[in-house]
Amino acid sequence: MKRGTEAAIAAAVLCLDQGAKLWARGLTAPLPLIPGILQARHTENTGVAFSLLSSMPRLTGLLTVVLLIAAALLLRGRAGEPIGRTGAALAFGGAIGNLIDRLLHGSVTDWIEPLFVRFAVFNIADAALVIGIALVIYSLFRSPDAWNRQPKPGNSEEPEEP
Repeated sequence: MKRGTEAAIAAAVLCLDQGAKLWARGLTAPLPLIPGILQARHTENTGVAFSLLSSMPRLTGLLTVVLLIAAALLLRGRAGEPIGRTGAALAFGGAIGNLIDRLLHGSVTDWIEPLFVRFAVFNIADAALVIGIALVIYSLFRSPDAWNRQPKPGNSEEPEEP
């Protein structure tokens, strides 16, 4: 994976998330996106992804900081498979998107509401976080040694074998 790709992924998630939330805050009524399946409905959430821990705002803030540190540490080195690094970048972008909401608004703007199943209203950052963490876990189980490799001297792109 070329240097800077992870930053571009995280930035894309952040921009899409914040742009969509800005749009969603202007919704005054639910808007069908796919009739009977998905609608846009503005809600505010003090919890983490999918409204979990809504009654514990300090814990959600702490979890956000821990997730940001973990993702940054995973991305800092050049170890890991591209799929896991992509996952860490998705999680980092999603965590930053929701952290911005918490700092600016005191809660997170959610707006994607599935209608075909009883499920929490969520946002792009939540989806990126869940998909990203799943990709990191998959990568860790698939190739645990890939996360232990160090960059070859003089080459920040190619990790050397342990």
